[in-house]
Parts: sequence; C-alpha cells; structure tokens
Amino acid sequence: MPDQMRSYLDFEKPVAELDSKVDELRALAASGTDIAEEIGRIEDKAAQALADLYLNLTPWQKTLVARHPQRPHFSDFIKGLITEFTPLAGDRKFGEDEALVGGFGRFRGEAICVMGQEKGDSTDSRIKHNFGMARPEGYRKAVRLMEMAERFGIPVLSIVDSAGAYPGIGAEERGQAEAIARSTDACLSLGVPNVAIITGEGMSGGAIAITTANKVLMLEHAIYSVISPEAASSILWRDGTKAQEAANNMKITAQDMLRFGVIDSILKEPVGGAHRDPAAMIATTGEAIDKAFDELRNLDADGIRKQRRQKFLDIGRKLG
Repeated sequence: MPDQMRSYLDFEKPVAELDSKVDELRALAASGTDIAEEIGRIEDKAAQALADLYLNLTPWQKTLVARHPQRPHFSDFIKGLITEFTPLAGDRKFGEDEALVGGFGRFRGEAICVMGQEKGDSTDSRIKHNFGMARPEGYRKAVRLMEMAERFGIPVLSIVDSAGAYPGIGAEERGQAEAIARSTDACLSLGVPNVAIITGEGMSGGAIAITTANKVLMLEHAIYSVISPEAASSILWRDGTKAQEAANNMKITAQDMLRFGVIDSILKEPVGGAHRDPAAMIATTGEAIDKAFDELRNLDADGIRKQRRQKFLDIGRKLG
C-alpha cells in the first residue's frame, strides 16, 4: 500500500514521521539528487521502528489496529479465497440485511457456505452495510443459509468483523436477542463442519451468533469480547472516556483467547498489521481455513456435533 494512501494510528506517529521523511527524499531523488543510500537508511529505520512498536502492543492499541479502516474486509476475503460466490438475500420473514452478507461458492474447488459482516470501505458502502452491525433479519438469513448448508452437506465458513449487533429500536422490536440466540443455536446444531475466523472486531452476541464453530481462528491483532471497551467503560465507571483502561483489563486479545481456550489458533499478521499487506494476510488465512476444515474432514455428523459440543463445554470447565 503506498505510504501516501496509508492511514496511521496515533501510536504510529514515529513511523509516520520517518515515512514522511522518506517521501521527501524520494521527491528530491526524482529531481536528480543521488541520495539512495540515505533513503535506504531511513527506510530501514522506519521498518525497525514499526516492528518494535508491534512487538508489544497493548490491548487498547490492538483494539485500534482491529478497527483500522484499511484492514481487509469480508468482501476482500471473498475475492481472494472464494470462487463462484453467489450471495443470497433476505430472511424470508421481514427483509434483507446488508450488514451480514452470505451465500455459496467454492473454496479451493470445494463447495462452501460463507457468511460474515461487511463494514464497507467508503462512506456510501459503510452506510449501505450499516458499518457491519446486523439487524435481526441478518441473523435470520444466517440461519437460513446454515439450514441450506446442512441439507446439502456443505461446510460453513464465518468471517467475523463487527462492533456488535445493531442496537436500534426497530431491531429490538423485531427480536434482535431472539434472532441472535437462534443463530447461535443453529451454529451449535450443524451436522456439517463449521469454521469461524475473527478478522477484526468480534464484539458481543453480534459476533458470537456466527462464531460458535468447530474451529475458531483469530488474526493476531483482532479482538473478541462480550462488550466493547467503550460500553464497558460506560457501565463500570459511567464514563465512556475510560475505554483504554477498560480494554487493558478486559482480556480481549487473541493471545488471551488462546490462553483461555476460547479459540483454536492465532494467525500471524504482517508486520504493522493486516492492513499493510492485505494480500499476504488473505493468503495466510486461506491456508489456515484449509487446515481447519481438513482436521474435521473424517468426522460424520454426530462426530462433528460432539466435537463442537465438547469444545465449548471444555471452555467452561477450564475457566470454572
């Protein structure tokens, strides 16, 4: 990604300054000045500064990285990993929800059902997709897709990235909690393998509704929690400005989730986060998804359900 198009986070200011200096020197070099050695030296310094920053990110810094607007979205993973993708619309009860996208396609030649939240990458697309916050009809659509996948023996892949389910009045009137519960139950009841990968934010029931899978993977700087740091701050201190303190104490990182047994593996991101090399991140994700499904390949329907059930029971037993 060209430096001039990159969006820097607050804690990345030292890197931003070095990158800016490199841009200035490149402009000079274009006019005929021989400063290639100086440019290389500063580029090395910027790369090292970036690596040092990302070596020990705090939970709050990881939250900012997980929310980065240039992070690869659902549509990027579909374009990079799924062929012949055919999206399906509507829940057959109320209407279509653009935040939760789903359909059928092929992953490395094999039929697959894919669903996940799309946040959008421009003002218009973010509004269209409601910033990835699904309404009840989105989760009812997910149930419809899972039922179809079960009927035809097709594995299910969830790509999760959402700040949570939409909390609007209309969504609550149409049964948001019930829709989330039924989607979670559908995940747990599947007789076909399901794999979920949290690519950015995995917040609240809005994420859990499609993440209760046989295998749950997380990108290195993604976050997973029952509530956002801002909401936790408002509840605990009645002060939304303490989100950073909340994040640092909530155990929301991929490393925390792996330690607790909530997820099965962590996918390493490129230095500086997935947004700095989306193509490499998508390729890594494809390999991880293939491996996860391969580990479930020899299980029958009862074995699939038993493995999934045991996975979530073990979480309670371990943490209890």
